[in-house]
Amino acid sequence: MMDTPIVHFDNVVKKFGSFTAVEKADFQIARGEFLAIMGSSGCGKTTTLRMLAGLEDPTEGNILLDGKKINGKPTWERDTPMVWQSLALFPFLTVQENVEFSLKMRKVSKGERRERARKWLDRLGILEFADRNISQLSGGQRQRVALARSLVTEPKILLLDEPLSALDAHLKVRMQSVLSGLQKDLGITFVYVTHSMSEAFSMADRVVIMSRGKIEQIGTPEEIYRKPHNRFVADFLGSSNVFSGNLASGGSVVWKVDAKNATYTLKAPAGVQKTRGASVAFAVSSENMSLAVAGTPCTENCVEATVVGGEFAGASATVFLETDQGQELKVQKGHEELEAVDLRAGQRLLVHWLPEHCHVLPGE
Repeated sequence: MMDTPIVHFDNVVKKFGSFTAVEKADFQIARGEFLAIMGSSGCGKTTTLRMLAGLEDPTEGNILLDGKKINGKPTWERDTPMVWQSLALFPFLTVQENVEFSLKMRKVSKGERRERARKWLDRLGILEFADRNISQLSGGQRQRVALARSLVTEPKILLLDEPLSALDAHLKVRMQSVLSGLQKDLGITFVYVTHSMSEAFSMADRVVIMSRGKIEQIGTPEEIYRKPHNRFVADFLGSSNVFSGNLASGGSVVWKVDAKNATYTLKAPAGVQKTRGASVAFAVSSENMSLAVAGTPCTENCVEATVVGGEFAGASATVFLETDQGQELKVQKGHEELEAVDLRAGQRLLVHWLPEHCHVLPGE
């Protein structure tokens, strides 16, 4: 899969009593990669991170770091520091003392501790706060102290457990830029747990999507966004509309799918084989759907629906509609196109899309 993996989860299972928190996690992390593990609460992402940190032991399978099995190895021997959601800074120590703490535990001399700590505080733009108490800092400044404390030991890998969740929206965006730039400059492997799609997709080289302890898909942000593997991933990202039916005809160029009260035309997917009558699920990105006034002539992939609301953000807006069969649809368009249909709640509109914009979900 990759030339020099720094981490290998080899069919790792974690159980708490009869509950399986992580099931058969089998993936690698490349040296110098920014990997995000993403999912809703309870999906197993933090448990996966805690096993890598040494805070939990696998029930089955092995975790390898630099090719060596680390099951049962204590946290202080792994060189995998973690930036916590709560930051876990010491309120009774100054900023400088917080950053020096891990070096002190490693019995680094006082002079070297001071020099290395100040270097990292300077690199993260908070050297001027070195002698302040933690309580005197803003949320973003505390976040930088936590990063400096973890990076001062110059680890091979840094673990981050939802570190931006407590920050205001504008600080999150700023810290995403800081983290992404820092990771690229240092070349350190980052493993980042989050439930936020914007955080994962803006920073990570690859993203792991988890649900109920299982890995649903691993890929680049673009691969996952454009080609979700199954209905769960498509629904979780919230950027696509999912349709299902049965294959009426499946040629090498075009597929016809019969659904309740409609027949859809799809561009035949490469590498997917299905027989006539087989169930088919496909996703259409909200940005690839178009709107027209109800009754407009349409030859393929047309659905009439009622406008139930809208969400406006800058140059575009997302329109929420509902079909007569009760299916919810999302259409994302620029304001000019929406003005052409005189958008308003309760209005009947025609939603339509091209066959090439249909992505068959191979995992369904």
